[in-house]
Amino acid sequence: MPGRPDFDPGAAIGVFDSGIGGLSVLGALREALPNEHFVYVADSAWTPYGERRDEIVLERTEAITRHLREAHAVKALVIACNTASAVAVERLREDHPDWPIVAIEPALKPAARHTLSGHVTVLATRGTLASGKYAALRLRVSATAPQLRFTEIACDGLAAAIEQWALDGDGTACDELVDRYLAPVFHPAMGFPAVDTVVLGCTHYPLIGEQIRLRVPTTVALLDAGAPVARQTWRLLNQASLLRPPSHDGPALDRPGQVRLLATGDTARLQAAARRWLDLPPGDERVERVELASA
Repeated sequence: MPGRPDFDPGAAIGVFDSGIGGLSVLGALREALPNEHFVYVADSAWTPYGERRDEIVLERTEAITRHLREAHAVKALVIACNTASAVAVERLREDHPDWPIVAIEPALKPAARHTLSGHVTVLATRGTLASGKYAALRLRVSATAPQLRFTEIACDGLAAAIEQWALDGDGTACDELVDRYLAPVFHPAMGFPAVDTVVLGCTHYPLIGEQIRLRVPTTVALLDAGAPVARQTWRLLNQASLLRPPSHDGPALDRPGQVRLLATGDTARLQAAARRWLDLPPGDERVERVELASA
């Protein structure tokens, strides 16, 4: 992929999710690309995507994409939402063939490489698990590792509970839902296979990784897609000569990148989540409200 003169290597990378879950991906991106700028959009007026119709998810994804490209001139797009990736990435790549677009998918391929027992549990939204993109991914992984057994659990309500916990600090609902969905998997009397790997298939779920860790055996691995997405973003930007250049005054790492936070609805939730989960300088967790109407 040659360098593109119409994209500015110093421009920001656009990242979006239906809510705060994409902060787990943004954290991985900032770790892998510490001197890049980011614009993060939480579509909080429409969260969660995982429980909405595909047509709505596609409309919202297109609206956010237009805003990031036209209003912020971002040089690349990261879809930090499994549901939006499953529903909309093919359309976005058709509409923006000149633009680096990175989608996310549940970490089934890393799970296949990691598992020793061959039994993997996937926690995800109902929308992700019902998508054709997820079915195709599972089929590809199973074709290369036919001995794998997947236990898929649609965690209804968990993303919304994480959103609420970020705002009010009360994790009771999250704990109850995690107990409900995980207890049967690891209770011998329920007859589930010997799971040794759990895929966190929604970007919200790594935000409560500590709570999930308390409810699974210490030998069980928890895998999410944040780091693979960050590596793919670096590869695409490097290939296109779009990595942010070093300053004339010193190495690029001397100029840490900035983060701009936007929300289409409630701003307090994203601000509280950024304060809790992003290592930002004091005051930089301020969130701007943005109106984004679907076409």
